[in-house]
Amino acid sequence: MSGQDKSRGGSEGPALARYIDHTLLKPDATADAIAGLCEEAMRYGFATVCVNPYWVADAHARLKSSEVGITTVVGFPLGASTTAVKATEAAAAIADGATEIDMVMNIGALKSGRPDEVGRDIAAVVAACAGRAPVKVILETGLLSDEEKIESCRLAQAAGAAFVKTSTGFGPGAATVEDIALMRRTVGPEMGVKASGGVRDLAAARSMIAAGATRIGASASVAIVSDAGGASGSGY
Repeated sequence: MSGQDKSRGGSEGPALARYIDHTLLKPDATADAIAGLCEEAMRYGFATVCVNPYWVADAHARLKSSEVGITTVVGFPLGASTTAVKATEAAAAIADGATEIDMVMNIGALKSGRPDEVGRDIAAVVAACAGRAPVKVILETGLLSDEEKIESCRLAQAAGAAFVKTSTGFGPGAATVEDIALMRRTVGPEMGVKASGGVRDLAAARSMIAAGATRIGASASVAIVSDAGGASGSGY
């Protein structure tokens, strides 16, 4: 998918589902839980499932004949892996069937005044994906000042990433309307912005989309779309 999701402009029920990466990144997730995630994604029409790299092949086996994509995470959740490891992880995930890559930015390098290294880290993952999968860069906004958020967005954009994303869901804080609006202003209209972390209901999803989000990462996806008029179900 491009940075600007084609569903933008309609946010209820099935159209809202196309904004959502249906997410299960818990360390104790089981094969049965991943299977259930994939079944829900097909049932409700979510954009992708988002799973840890180990589960990509399982998800691909279940989703390969569907329109649901597969997002996986790289350098997760700290962003402190070496660049070579991140690039290798991304390439391996694509070989297993991943269609989108959510990488964690090197937060410590940014805070150490090493923006060139941050940019090279992102660019290496983008190159490893070689046009086969868009890259979303997780900023972990709860650890950054507004100035650092702006700098991170600009570095991600310059490195060829397709999206900037708020949070891993494992760090401090959560997605906020203010951060989404700041990120959208910084990257302009063409790049994707993903709200992730703490988006658990329809009102929160609507507010993120209104602020400029073109994708939402959520584990409570079913609850969100059910409240929007989708089929009944319960979130995680």
